[in-house]
Amino acid sequence: MDGTDRHCRYFHRLMSKHARLYTEMITVDAAINGDREYLLGFHPSEHPVALQLGGSDPIKLAEASKIGADFGYDEINLNVGCPSDRVQSGAFGACLMKTPDLVAECVAAMIDAVDIPVTVKCRIGVDDQNPDESLFGFVDRVAKSGCKLFIVHARKAWLQGLSPKENRTIPPLDYDLVRRLKRERSDLDIVLNGGIETVADAAALADEFDGVMLGRAPYGSPYLLASVDELIFGEANHAPSRLEVVRRMSEYLKRQFNEGVKPNSVTRHMLGLFHGAPGARAWRRYISENVSKGDGDILDRALEAMAAAQRAA
Repeated sequence: MDGTDRHCRYFHRLMSKHARLYTEMITVDAAINGDREYLLGFHPSEHPVALQLGGSDPIKLAEASKIGADFGYDEINLNVGCPSDRVQSGAFGACLMKTPDLVAECVAAMIDAVDIPVTVKCRIGVDDQNPDESLFGFVDRVAKSGCKLFIVHARKAWLQGLSPKENRTIPPLDYDLVRRLKRERSDLDIVLNGGIETVADAAALADEFDGVMLGRAPYGSPYLLASVDELIFGEANHAPSRLEVVRRMSEYLKRQFNEGVKPNSVTRHMLGLFHGAPGARAWRRYISENVSKGDGDILDRALEAMAAAQRAA
């Protein structure tokens, strides 16, 4: 949330033609009543792209799914994994692991509303649930409503006692349980999520599952996406260099700036582009210190500052 918006996805698509991109989670009320073009609009280059919704009202989820399909999304995904307090107070996200019948009702309504795939992202359980029972019981119940693809974050979520950040790291990963789910429910598509830090790690796991989802890793170190098409999809690697990515994003930022978009809306997603490369600190520092007073040329000047720092080193 507050991460993979349209500017972020445009940026990420420059580095991989084939990875499926997901929106940040958007609540059904926002999708129905909010500024739809701002929240749901996307550049055609983002395909394949999925809209991730948060909600627990079947009627509203069906309406929001229809809106998303009309916008041209390739998939509608229901989030049953986010453990934040904000999500819990709205009775959606990970707390829905406790109500598989309601999730099944929601998914059935969504499927009836659209002609594109409806998928579910979930945890292996929450709080004191036994994951052996909660995950299989949840998947079996929701699959009966017509869902054929589940993205499983291989950790429990503790709705009380752990922060959202802690819920991404403290509960232990259980890939073996998700492996067993795939073996025993071979008619379903099972995508593994959680704790996967590199594309090489994803490639090593890909043969065991129907897909692998990278969550926060490419947000902090986005250039790792440049190896996705080669390592995952077997395509000769023609990914642009980091410098080429900046030049293309600079052109994009100038267009957005002329339309009234603040530079930080774009540059905030790019701070980690040079992670692990010479000049990374100068790149981050220049953008962070100058973006508030910057204009559409800030990325060009950040490259110049990075080059100067490299010459001085």
